[in-house]
Amino acid sequence: MNNGPNRSEELAQGLLNSPYGALSPLQKSVIDLIAAEAPSGADPILSRDDRTFGQRLADRVASIGGSWGFIIGFGLALILWISWNQFTRGGHLAFDPYPFIFLNLMLSMLAAIQAPVIMMSQNRQSAQDRRAAEHDYVVNLRAELEIMHLHDKMDAMRNLDLARLIEAQNQTIELLNIQVAKLAEQR
Repeated sequence: MNNGPNRSEELAQGLLNSPYGALSPLQKSVIDLIAAEAPSGADPILSRDDRTFGQRLADRVASIGGSWGFIIGFGLALILWISWNQFTRGGHLAFDPYPFIFLNLMLSMLAAIQAPVIMMSQNRQSAQDRRAAEHDYVVNLRAELEIMHLHDKMDAMRNLDLARLIEAQNQTIELLNIQVAKLAEQR
């Protein structure tokens, strides 16, 4: 099968009704994959982990900070903090008496640090999701174009079979006409 630039031009014109040069880079890559008749496979960028230490740490903080385990554990720590400081205030063991100013400071610092870290992780995940969606789009577009191409092949085969059938039918009719003519002469 011809896999050169003419093949890509043929496929672009036949499947997308557009010249190859007018296609977007994404469409060209799909046409090139079809022309090469190679499987799409997994995008190596999606399976590669090229995160830095800080990015991996941000992802870990986001996964822990967004879990029920963290919420329950943090809730228990708050209850313990408040309880300790309430029940030990008479014995001078309370390190943060009511209104828990040190606790408020700690919570504010935690929120100030944790929020941007979680946002960094979400932004990176969003970019990775966009790359995955683009890869899915390429695979789906290729599958759709391949199906259209197969439909065209099936239509061409059906038309060829119909043409052969009509030709055979015409030959049979001619033979029958000859036989009818011979029978008519014999009478």
